[in-house]
Amino acid sequence: MSSGLATLLEVQERDLALDRLQHRHDTLPARATLVAAVARAGEIAGQHAVVRAARDELAREETRLDDEARGLEAKAKDVETKMYSGEISSPRELQAMQADVDQLHRHRRDVENRELEVMEQREPLDGELAALDSDRAAVDEEITRVRDELRAAEDEIAAEVAVERAARGELTKGLDPALVTAYEQRRAHARGVGAARLVGGTCQGCHLTIPSTEAERIRSAPEGTLAYCDNCGCILVP
Repeated sequence: MSSGLATLLEVQERDLALDRLQHRHDTLPARATLVAAVARAGEIAGQHAVVRAARDELAREETRLDDEARGLEAKAKDVETKMYSGEISSPRELQAMQADVDQLHRHRRDVENRELEVMEQREPLDGELAALDSDRAAVDEEITRVRDELRAAEDEIAAEVAVERAARGELTKGLDPALVTAYEQRRAHARGVGAARLVGGTCQGCHLTIPSTEAERIRSAPEGTLAYCDNCGCILVP
């Protein structure tokens, strides 16, 4: 058991290395950068949707006014065609028709003026949409770059994890399964430390001192006796 306890300390070192690798994996700078970039892309998409809805509403109004202006122009031409066809000989009727034509032209000009105002309102929105499209393209490019960077970093860590796990597996092959189980249970309850060296009267797992009588009892205990730190609960290896 004493050699098993010494090996258990090596297992502990491998587990601590795996913990560090996991922490490194979870806190990769590229991960936070990616989260921020994705959030920015979402913000841009939301802004784009709002601006596009306003622009599309103006575009529909512009189309409606253009159709109305074309309709008024067509009506005026129809009246003018009838006026100059020779079918109408009454001066009064011709005068009335001319008044209708003038009214249609005035109405068309009013509609075209409103259409121009709408176009002027739409143009800055078109510019804003173009700017948002450019921003989104830049963010998408950043997301692609950072994802590739993150994937490369994760692959590197995964390779190191595989090495550590293989080494840990070799160490645990020769250990009593009950000892490994006890170690893993203690490790789960002691913030990652399942076994630690007892140096003098100090547990190297929590760096707290245990009573000297207890430390001496642990050192003089028969081989195979498991002792635990009263402070952190890890297996103590004298």
